[in-house]
Amino acid sequence: MILTKAQYEEIAQCLVSVPPTRQSLRKLKQRFPSQSQATLLSIFSQEYQKHIKRTHAKHHTSEAIESYYQRYLNGVVKNGAAPVLLDLANEVDYAPSLMARLILERFLQEHEETAPSKSVINSMLRDPSQIPDGVLANQVYQCIVNDCCYGPLVDCIKHAIGHEHEVLLRELLLEKNLSFLDEDQLRAKGYDKTPDFILQVPVAVEGHIIHWIESKASFGDECSHHAYLHDQFWSYWNRFGPGLVIYWYGFIQELDCNRERGILLKACFPTNIVTLCHSIA
Repeated sequence: MILTKAQYEEIAQCLVSVPPTRQSLRKLKQRFPSQSQATLLSIFSQEYQKHIKRTHAKHHTSEAIESYYQRYLNGVVKNGAAPVLLDLANEVDYAPSLMARLILERFLQEHEETAPSKSVINSMLRDPSQIPDGVLANQVYQCIVNDCCYGPLVDCIKHAIGHEHEVLLRELLLEKNLSFLDEDQLRAKGYDKTPDFILQVPVAVEGHIIHWIESKASFGDECSHHAYLHDQFWSYWNRFGPGLVIYWYGFIQELDCNRERGILLKACFPTNIVTLCHSIA
């Protein structure tokens, strides 16, 4: 799904006033019925993550953390089965999984002799049954399963979706009888920063030569695309030549402005590939 910048901004503007819940996503789908669910979810998640980055600091002051912790303690004393931590996160407009991390760290600091390590915290968030307090374990679990943008459950889903699209891309390349090296093969050869696939014989797509293909199971918005250009795509271009980026959930049309410089954007696997064999024939 390729959107103009104006179309994207209309969707993004609608997200400003809605909480990051699955109910909000359903309302967004009703508001923009022509857009796919996957595209809206990707935009929804990316816009919320931008919001969290902008407001992150205010939630991490010692005063804020202590206030949240005391409110949590007071809440579970009244009713330990109520979603105290989840309600608190929604009230102060902070991601539930991140709120759970804050409270868990504060709890462990109070009850353990040494400060908890990051690996211990991550392990407890992945498996709340490890938390040495049944009430807090349940509160953390409620936050994890109700967070559609952050947390170990979301990370696992994103990883699986990313892998699924890489497998799909591999199958499409094989179907087209294109010879390629994948990321693992390239790293075995000593490359430290590689695209998902290098074509051993370049192809042409819409008149542009393609040496490599990168799969992105997300929507290409301005922020993420510029970050990818800086951190990945131009590095690939310097090492391997011009290439193709597939944003499977769409992108902002105006971002496809580097074709002549060697970065082509598509929202699906191209059907009009010209191979060396076809060009000779």
